[in-house]
Amino acid sequence: MKTIAIVATGGTIAGTGQQGKTVAYRAGEMNVDEIIQSIPMIQNIAHIKEYQLMNIDSNEMNPQRWIVLSNTINEIVKDEHIDGVVVTHGTDTLDETAYFLNLTLHTEKPVVITGAMRPATATSADGPYNLYQAVCLATHNEAWHQGVMGLFSNTIYSGRDIQKVNNYKVDAFDQKAFGCLGYMQDHEVYFFSRTFKIHTIDSMFSKRVLKDLSSVGIAYFYAGASSQLLYDLAKFHHGIVLTGSGSGNYNREWMRAIEDLSSQGIVFVRCSRVAQGIVFDDEIFDPQHCCIPGNTLTPQKARVLLMLALTYSLNHDEIRKIFNEY
Repeated sequence: MKTIAIVATGGTIAGTGQQGKTVAYRAGEMNVDEIIQSIPMIQNIAHIKEYQLMNIDSNEMNPQRWIVLSNTINEIVKDEHIDGVVVTHGTDTLDETAYFLNLTLHTEKPVVITGAMRPATATSADGPYNLYQAVCLATHNEAWHQGVMGLFSNTIYSGRDIQKVNNYKVDAFDQKAFGCLGYMQDHEVYFFSRTFKIHTIDSMFSKRVLKDLSSVGIAYFYAGASSQLLYDLAKFHHGIVLTGSGSGNYNREWMRAIEDLSSQGIVFVRCSRVAQGIVFDDEIFDPQHCCIPGNTLTPQKARVLLMLALTYSLNHDEIRKIFNEY
């Protein structure tokens, strides 16, 4: 059997509350070994090596913890006896962590991130089955060099494109217009597509040990939004991701502020608050080409990429190329 490392960070999958209830629980209360004990069939799939790295609600995840998680996994996968890694994580910020790991892990080995929408003490808790399938996926030969994958409700997602789309249902994730990478039926794995964007071992960000990240904020545009928000963010951040209306749009007041702050060295990326679609260059809303298009990335994922890109280069054209490739 293969050996799979489970790196636990907490989340609802490790949450506890009133027995049987699905609400009013505390995330990150149980250790991963307690969860594994509730899945006896997992021992027939792989040898498990446990790492209880953190035990937090995923809303407490931050860039420094991302770096600790990434550097830890990069050390784990150097062990030739480790065949794959599963990360347990809270669902609220799982999509951000998945993309960060997709960009910073230097390995071809399978890395799967999973979690739960119901705490471990709930009736029909979904965490144990998700974890079981994540381990099965991490042992699968076709899972090599697929980048970081998310596993939820029998569905395999790309770490770049996975997105939480429901805050209530057990089947809470999707991959926007791109579909999924594949499906699982119990322990069986069925791949049907793959991502063509650069990731993991081919990523420039995976080739060095990370110590810090540049500071990037997100500005959300709405009808009547003041440009003062942009100036306030610029006091504390090197870059700003714009969550614009429509195709990443905003009013003329924001346009003037963006042009002003861009001339002062602030790097802007345009994304959309609309769930589906793509953001391109726009001659009307960005005639000076101050902004880098976020393409299909959500604002929170564009922030992850910009934080990493700014550690690599301050050149606007180079960062634009990075966004096109990643």
